[in-house]
Amino acid sequence: MLTINIETARRFILGKQGLWPGRRWRGIEGTEQAMHAMEYLQLDPLNIIARSQDIMLHSRVLDYTPGMWENVTYQKRKFFDWGSWLAVRAMDELPHWRVVMRRERNSGLRLPAIARDHAEAIIEMRAVLRERGVVSNRDFAMATRTRTQNYRGRKDSALALYYLWSTGEVMTHHRDRFERVYALTEQVAPTHLIRESSDDEADRFLLKKDISFGGLSRISRTSDSFRRGDPASAAKKLLGTMLADGDIIEVRVEGWKMVHYALGSDLTILHDLNAGRVPQAWMPLETTTTEEVVFLAPLDHVSARGRAKVVFDFDYVWEVYKPEHQRKFGYYTLPILWGDRLVGRFDSKLDRLTSTFIILGLWLEDETLGNDEVFAEALARGFARFVRFLSASKLDATAIREPLLHRRICSLSS
Repeated sequence: MLTINIETARRFILGKQGLWPGRRWRGIEGTEQAMHAMEYLQLDPLNIIARSQDIMLHSRVLDYTPGMWENVTYQKRKFFDWGSWLAVRAMDELPHWRVVMRRERNSGLRLPAIARDHAEAIIEMRAVLRERGVVSNRDFAMATRTRTQNYRGRKDSALALYYLWSTGEVMTHHRDRFERVYALTEQVAPTHLIRESSDDEADRFLLKKDISFGGLSRISRTSDSFRRGDPASAAKKLLGTMLADGDIIEVRVEGWKMVHYALGSDLTILHDLNAGRVPQAWMPLETTTTEEVVFLAPLDHVSARGRAKVVFDFDYVWEVYKPEHQRKFGYYTLPILWGDRLVGRFDSKLDRLTSTFIILGLWLEDETLGNDEVFAEALARGFARFVRFLSASKLDATAIREPLLHRRICSLSS
């Protein structure tokens, strides 16, 4: 068993996700590379300053512009979106995910209930797709459909399309204002990928996928794959075999109670980090996160769902769904990564009428950073790049109380 300290753990988790020691990909080609490295790109429709998935990729890819992920997903067909935990996945993984689709179709209550209650609508939507090629939920007026009481859709046509998408009969052809436009799977995916892996192959893939996604993972807390089929026993049966084969390794982090798992192929990287070396493949193309801070998206895996507290000792809750009087910081607060630590957060909004990016508040974990020249420069660089990413023409930093930070941010963003 390998033992590492918390600093190595942080750097490994960040580096696996492409967030440390700096951006190592560029442009549209780099977007594809980053999406592969991330394992999952979770999607969210909210567009307050930018969508979460675009902020995630901005923090990893130089010269990233909003929507590049859609280009590599829906135009180049290198990825596809799927799942009740909505995420983009690599297209060449489709045979494994089709096993999960089959399991979801045949077990549980949600999809079988839709199949039972809306059988006629499902048959109708199949026929419409064959006739029209592409279809979206907006194509069917509410007045012409049967109303439903389901959070997946308010009309039977929406639920029927969702069912066909969930079970793999259709896929997202493209998105229109973020809404899915569907097509039959054979119109989207390469023919050789429209098949199922064996159950054993799929389970092994899914386990490695989730471990790689977390960097360091507790099997019992995998994020996506093993909530389906026979989750607990599938992982336990494979665990011993995969450890013996070297596919995965046990890692103990000093200060953490539970043993975690990493991919066996990451052992060299872990040894490099433990020795204080930066893996050659992780070398940034431009600035490091010490020279220029990075802002983490609300749904970024390294900090979302309580992970910021475990990995960084940083309390972070996305307050967008909290009533205003219960918010401690703000509606769309983003963590600030400096070096390998989360050192603060800020809330902001984008005034699209005046093209102004407005900082509504900034909170530092250590107030002395407000007088730190190196941090002030790194923060200003981060905001300057973020303003360009948002295509804003002005920045309003009035809310920043620290004179040094305010002055430096305004000078680099003007």
